[in-house]
Amino acid sequence: MNESDVDDAALADRLRCAGCVFAEDEARILIQEATSPAHLGQLVAERLSGVPLEQVVGWAEFAGGRVRVTRGVFVPRRRSEVLVNAALGLTDRIEVVVDLCCGSGAVGAALHRAWPDVQIHAVDIDPAAVACARLNLPTSDGNCSVWQGDLFDALPARLRGEIHLVVANAPYVPTEAIATLPAEARDYEPRDALDGGADGTDFAGRIAADASHWLTAGGRVILETSAGQAETVVAAFAAQGYDCEVVTEPSVDGVAVVVTSYAGVRG
Repeated sequence: MNESDVDDAALADRLRCAGCVFAEDEARILIQEATSPAHLGQLVAERLSGVPLEQVVGWAEFAGGRVRVTRGVFVPRRRSEVLVNAALGLTDRIEVVVDLCCGSGAVGAALHRAWPDVQIHAVDIDPAAVACARLNLPTSDGNCSVWQGDLFDALPARLRGEIHLVVANAPYVPTEAIATLPAEARDYEPRDALDGGADGTDFAGRIAADASHWLTAGGRVILETSAGQAETVVAAFAAQGYDCEVVTEPSVDGVAVVVTSYAGVRG
């Protein structure tokens, strides 16, 4: 739709009054995505009702690309680009990657764009997320697969001991903190994609306990977390015999723990 046909400043004001922090940017995107004034009205009404912008327009910008985001699926945040950048900064030989708790598959898709010949296995327990990830990962090319299930349990047994890299944006919001999240997250994203247990580190502990059965010697885990939880996450992996490093990316407010498996750390 032609932006000259719409009072974008007035639309931005409406969005700002509804609590949209980046109102001007959102107004521009909604106008660009609308095919007619009636369609724009529908998109704006959905956004004003609280539906996340990415679910309204059906996509999100992430790590230099665009990923599909369907209704009811966790919306990829820029902070998760710390996972992509940390992975691409590795000098290891990487042939098999697993994207745990993949949601839309944004992280796996970004790594596939950078490493088209590497096997990417994406996993999520939510069937809606699995369906969305299959839109973003080209499963027909033979190098990408999407599996439904609970963490490593979803993977085929043939991958045991064969994984070079695990990337994970596992849920890490403390249970009691979910009530304080913006309504668009509380009401339109699955709770299972947010709730990390009492202190937000339940999934980190589970991944730390199970990773040794799946990683190659020298394999890596890169796990997104928060600055306040990083010490607990490091302790969970260190207790299993791993070496850990906390990496931060202030430009996107991203924090991750990079974990290294050694030959003696195997299940």
